[in-house]
Amino acid sequence: MGWQTVSSRVVYENPWITVREDDAVAPDGSPAAYGVVELRPSVFVVALTDDDEVVLVTTDRYTTGPGSVEVPAGGTDGQEPLVAAQRELAEEAGLVARDWTHVGTLDALNGIARAVEHVFVARGLAPVTDAAATAHEQAAEGITAVRTVPFADALAMVRSGGLRDGETVAALALAALHLGRLA
Repeated sequence: MGWQTVSSRVVYENPWITVREDDAVAPDGSPAAYGVVELRPSVFVVALTDDDEVVLVTTDRYTTGPGSVEVPAGGTDGQEPLVAAQRELAEEAGLVARDWTHVGTLDALNGIARAVEHVFVARGLAPVTDAAATAHEQAAEGITAVRTVPFADALAMVRSGGLRDGETVAALALAALHLGRLA
């Protein structure tokens, strides 16, 4: 027997998340209360330069503070995932890409959340035509730096703890699998 929902009520909601509290029956038949966070779908972009470098942004996160190193990412805002990924790459890194490949879909924090994440590899990079709009978006999101690092160095940053954002780690792993860099 799997989990069964008896009743559900929304306890908090804003444009980005919904928090609900469910009365449920656990797999062993016992009653349970379960808190669930629902997030809008999101996208993560592993953008690769022609020199096999990964584009990383450094951002100031409200939850964890400054210095979070991540791949460009964000909510879909109701757009198709590819369109949202293209928008996020332009807004956060000031780049457009010629080639896009969807390399996987993840369920983040699935013990407490419903949060679908789409991961893309983007290649054939070029700067956006409206750099002022990118600078405005970066400032609004707390992005303090955009840089490229060799793909192998990005993986080494995961190992050393220099790159700790869970979604970025997962996106890099999916990209590495897609590129044949991990068994």
